[in-house]
Amino acid sequence: MRILMTGAAGGMGTLLRPRLAREGRVLRLLDIELDRTDLGPGEEAVIGDITDAGTMAAAMDGVDAVLHLGGHSREKPWADILEVNINGTCVVLETARKAGVRHAVLASSNHTVGFHPRAGRVPDYLFPRPDTYYGVGKVALEALGSLYHDRYGMAVTCLRIGSCYERPHDDRMLSTWLSPDDCARLVEASLTAEGFHIVWGVSANTRGGWSLEEGRAIGYEPRDDSEVFAAEILAAQGEPDPADTTRGLIGGSFCDRDLDADNLLKNGK
Repeated sequence: MRILMTGAAGGMGTLLRPRLAREGRVLRLLDIELDRTDLGPGEEAVIGDITDAGTMAAAMDGVDAVLHLGGHSREKPWADILEVNINGTCVVLETARKAGVRHAVLASSNHTVGFHPRAGRVPDYLFPRPDTYYGVGKVALEALGSLYHDRYGMAVTCLRIGSCYERPHDDRMLSTWLSPDDCARLVEASLTAEGFHIVWGVSANTRGGWSLEEGRAIGYEPRDDSEVFAAEILAAQGEPDPADTTRGLIGGSFCDRDLDADNLLKNGK
């Protein structure tokens, strides 16, 4: 099995590479910057841009599945999100379709629904309420995945990633954390899932409340829980600031006014 991983040099890609390595599997790694001297067994490197159709067509040659992690991972001006995150996803899916790639796993985000309240259970397929242009880009990614499933029969799974790090950084991540090992389990389940799915990318967190039903329906069974870090995090950070109105929203700080378009331009971001 040959899997094309876009955004392979990013945070998630770096965490997943050793965890997805298997006997008889090839990981074809693609990024705009990639160290060709740091390849492990069963790894291939392609240096290129996901928005370049020629590069992507060549990268798709002989591929069985694509794991699309590429794109901006934080808020950016609209033109950047439009070109890289939205158009780039379209290029990835279109070149995959033309190459006959059967399965696509797309990294979406909790920021597709960032302005929903955190209170109560967070259901599967929660209607979009994006908190940023970045979140809008991920909504478009999910829509493109739906289109390529319904129109062309591609099996597509969109992962609404919470916070994928070696350990949670703060009290918000006690609900949104996706451990690297669970992330690999989720990707493995998604690589063979049929149909179209939107799945929460979170671990089995005691403080989560995010539905795992759709994930379990495709074979994802998380094993990790952020609660093992809770006492340390809460002791170090103290009580949350009650004046922080973003705390009650799924998107957290992404809902802050600092990320308004005018502020992005003013700060040169």
